[in-house]
Amino acid sequence: MGMMAWKAPSHEQPRGITILGSTGSVGLSTVDLIARDPQSYRVEALVAGNSVEALAEQARRLHAKLAVVANPQRYRALKDALAGTSIEAAAGPEAAIEAASRPAEWVMAAVVGFAGLSPALVAARRGAMLALANKEALVCAGRLLLDAVEQSGGVLLPVDSEHNAIFQVFDPAQRHAIDRLVLTASGGPFRNWSLADMAEATQQQALAHPNWDMGAKISIDSATMMNKGLELIEAHFLFGLPSEKIEIVVHPQSVIHSMVAYRDGSVLAQMGTADMRIPISHALGWPSRIDGPATRLNFVDLPPLTFERPDSGRFPSLRLAREALAVGGLAPIVLNAANEAAVAAFLARRIGFLDIARVVEDVLMATPDLGTAVEALQQVQAADLETRQRAEKAIQNHSLTN
Repeated sequence: MGMMAWKAPSHEQPRGITILGSTGSVGLSTVDLIARDPQSYRVEALVAGNSVEALAEQARRLHAKLAVVANPQRYRALKDALAGTSIEAAAGPEAAIEAASRPAEWVMAAVVGFAGLSPALVAARRGAMLALANKEALVCAGRLLLDAVEQSGGVLLPVDSEHNAIFQVFDPAQRHAIDRLVLTASGGPFRNWSLADMAEATQQQALAHPNWDMGAKISIDSATMMNKGLELIEAHFLFGLPSEKIEIVVHPQSVIHSMVAYRDGSVLAQMGTADMRIPISHALGWPSRIDGPATRLNFVDLPPLTFERPDSGRFPSLRLAREALAVGGLAPIVLNAANEAAVAAFLARRIGFLDIARVVEDVLMATPDLGTAVEALQQVQAADLETRQRAEKAIQNHSLTN
């Protein structure tokens, strides 16, 4: 399998921007960066899920042309919040897709979960520079998304801190000389917990990430280490390397964000503070670099940097993700959908923490023809829907109320 070819397009000035998921953690950081240098950007559209007040405030502050709330029941509230401005208001999933099709040179895809796939594909197909913070788009439709970028002449810029780190030290001209990629993981809040203690973990404990400020879904994925499993699949698609050449190492300090090891023994690492504005800044200015507000590393005051092997016994999500990648086809879609359903069930206190991975494994084992090749978006959507129905049965089997 090949890899992404990153070729810099012509750079408009000011750069036209659309943010899909503007009120989430990545979206807020993106808005913060744009607001610090507003003359360099022209904001075409902002899309949020439900947060009308925050969305309207962003749209006013950034002088956006269009504001979209994905929940159609929130349209009137958004329209009222934007009264007296020339900002267009719209609502519903179709409006979110229309926003992605608008002529912005650079699109941040930061809608969490499977819901972010369709708008990301729309932006990719029209040749946008797609700054991708949505893991699920590549996990569920990696080949479709990469083909769309290639055929349109667009660019896919990884924003996840790990993939952005690799992107910064990955030499495409020396791809043949790459020994392996090393994805670093914080280990999450339960890195040193016993299985017995993890079985009793509360939602509040699972959400308490030691280093990063993230939304609920991604925080739980970090606690189960499923986020690292999804990132493994992402890295495979982004950089064209097989699973056995992608290593996962626990690095609790989150200073080294990932590494590329070359066959001569050199290892290149990208380092920085645990601030998502660093990878977002890199993507926002690419192929140039822009000023960023993140705290600089002070090497003299850094704690010792340590590394550990991940424990797949306590964190079976890592094994499940490698197995799904090995099977290919529908398996990553099933992995992702079952995980989204299980995480939602845990947050709703329907299942325990360790049941998340059990639900995912049950669903993978219950799904026939996992290796079926994925050739169309409708196929991805159908597999996602069927998986969520299977996951509900598995969740009921593991329910805390049984």
